[in-house]
Parts: sequence; structure tokens; C-alpha cells
Amino acid sequence: MNDRQSTLRINADRFRKRFDALAEIGATADGGVHRPALGPEHLRAREWFLKEATAAGLTTHVDGAGNHSAALSCGPAGAPVLLLGSHLDSVRYGGRFDGALGVLAALEILQVVKEAGVTLETNLEAIDFTDEEGTHLGFLGSLALAGAITPQELRHPGSDLGVFQKALAKAGLTENSILNARRAHSTIAGYLELHIEQGNRLNTSADDIAVVTSIVGLRRQKVTYIGRADHAGTISMKERRDAGQGAAALMLSSRRLVMKEFPESVVNTGTIEFSPGAMNIVPQRAQLTLEFRAPKPHDLEQLGVALQQLVYTEARERELDVTIEEVDGIQPVQMNGQVQAAFVAAAEQLDLRHKRMASGAGHDAQVMAKICPAGMIFVPSVDGCSHSAREFTEWEDCINGANVLLQTAVAGIPSADRPRTG
Repeated sequence: MNDRQSTLRINADRFRKRFDALAEIGATADGGVHRPALGPEHLRAREWFLKEATAAGLTTHVDGAGNHSAALSCGPAGAPVLLLGSHLDSVRYGGRFDGALGVLAALEILQVVKEAGVTLETNLEAIDFTDEEGTHLGFLGSLALAGAITPQELRHPGSDLGVFQKALAKAGLTENSILNARRAHSTIAGYLELHIEQGNRLNTSADDIAVVTSIVGLRRQKVTYIGRADHAGTISMKERRDAGQGAAALMLSSRRLVMKEFPESVVNTGTIEFSPGAMNIVPQRAQLTLEFRAPKPHDLEQLGVALQQLVYTEARERELDVTIEEVDGIQPVQMNGQVQAAFVAAAEQLDLRHKRMASGAGHDAQVMAKICPAGMIFVPSVDGCSHSAREFTEWEDCINGANVLLQTAVAGIPSADRPRTG
């Protein structure tokens, strides 16, 4: 990287103007956004992105999985492309920063490099991946680009199949187009992503930037306890085979287990349902969901074993039957070491305080890491809040993150240590 490249900075006013304009698409009254993947507001946001890229003099493209891209030829003939991006879809009634910050920073970086007229070792592409949040099928866009999606997955989405197929049709997508969206891995130099932390660790440490070391793995299960329905007023507490008590006990014991024995992991019960579901009937059936996450494969495996033992212990102590159904899961993924080092160098060049941390949330970077050198940086989330209208990141932190991404992109990603090519 020459002296001219090292002095490049984003245009903060333009960056903010675009951010505010995008936040109006799908805006909610409480200051958040509602842009579920492939819904009308999400499609509007993607159309806006392409118009902004075209106005900036960039080449635009939409692939068979609906990934929206802006491209800049700034490398030698035949050079691979360095992807920068995130996602423009949101969770239902989410925040303005999640995903959008990374896409807009990528777009701004391409425009800065174009205006400066510099030549890099790679070409650049800003990409908005389809359905990162999993409204229908989590990481749909990045999985398709990586060639890691199957017909079976497309026929069993997280949403209703008919709803999913209608949404695909409205966006001009088909099962075949998605399955054929794979790119040759050898054409991709790497993937860089800027994102809000969505937690409180940067606030606690007073650092400006977090360089992500790994993205946690997770497993999701449905646990169903079966007891006996009885009259809630005539059967003594001692005689009851209360399925609800089994579920409630598991919620508490799983929390104690993780806090004591797996301090870097988390567990969550997101849903719980009792049946028959009447105030005067002892629950015969109780079903709850368990989601647990860990930063290392060994930890994820050991936590799964420990939780399974808890599930059966709570059932045995209450004379309940129990089943465990695996819903889905993903293994932890390490971020590329050379990319991490490049992020650290950029942060130090910009005199920004930085630390390394694992990501507790899933991101497209974990998919991309399987096919190319990939890395992420985080900027602070005020109060650690995300997936909410209260989600907020100070604008100075947004600028810092975008400039670290810019300097890392122009410095280039070493070609060694690639996961695989093809």
C-alpha cells in the first residue's frame, strides 16, 4: 500500500446521508425498521441500493439467489474480487444498523477508491446478501454463492413453503436460479464485513473496534416432556406428574449449568408451550426450545452432552417421559488469521483502540469463511441493544469502522491460507 492509499478516508457526510435515506425504507414509528427478507420494503431497499451504486458509477448485478452487488474494476486484468458486504434485510421490527451499516460502508468504500483512481491487487465488490436474518432460510444468499445450499433445504424453509415460494417468485427467483448462483471460489480473493457488535463487551472495555476471531456454533432442539393431566385442585402436589414442572426446572438448571461450567457459552429457551393449556388442569405435555451456542467445536459438543443429561435428569425426578428433537445447528467457524492481522494493522494505523473477540451471533462471514479468507470487525452497540428499535451505534464509531474496512481493503488480503479453491 502506497502513501496515497494509506490516507484514503470515507466521505462521512455522504455515508451518513445514505444511511439516513435507507433507514426511511421500512421505517417504524419508534425509530426502527421492518424489512423482512423478500418483503416489499426489503425489495424497495435493494432497488434503492442499485440506484445509488449506479449513480456512483459502479457496475451492478443481481445473481440467481437475489444477492445484489455493486462492482468496481480496480485491479489487474483477471484479478479476483474482494467482497465487502452484509445484508439489507432486517428481523421483524428491528433496528437501523444491523446489516445495513456493513452494506453502506462497502458501497462507500468502492466509491472512494473509484474517485481516488487507485489501482489495487484485486477488484472490489459491495454485496447485499439475501435473507441473512432467516425470515425464510437463514444465510440463503451466502450459502447459494458458496455452493453450499441444497434442494432439500429450499423445500423445507423456516417459513411456510407456500409463502416462501411466493416471495421468491415476486423477487424473480427460482429453486434452479438459487442452486446455480454458485461462484467459482478461485475468483474470490476474500470477504470482509463490518457489523455492529450487538452486545456490550466493547462498551465495557471502552475499545473502538473488535476484530472477530471466530463465530460461534449453535444447536437448536425441541424438548418435549410428557406427564399426566389431572385436576389441579384435587391431586396433591406430591402425586403430580407435571410436565410443566419439568420444562420450568430445565430452564433454570440449564442456566446454572452454563454460567458455572461453560462461561464462554450461552443457552436460551425462546418458546414454551403447555398442553392442555387450562388453568385448572395439570399440564400433560410441555414443549420448549433450547438454543445453545459455543465458540469452539469441543465446547459445543460438551455443552450438548451436559444439557442432554439435564433434560433426562429433570424428567426422571418427576416421573416424566421426554423426547429431544434436533432442529438445526451449525459448527463454530474461525476467522482467517491473516485477515485478523490486517484489521489490527488498519486499526493501529488509525489510532483506534481495538480488541479481539468471538462473535456470539451468526453472520454471512461464517459461510464465506469456508470458501475464502474471511474476517469481520465490530463497532460498539449502545447498551448492547440489537434486534430492536432501540438499536444504536454512535456515528463516530460507524465512521471508524468504515475507515478500518477501507484501509484493510486497499491493503489487500494475502492469497495464502485459503480454505479451498474451485
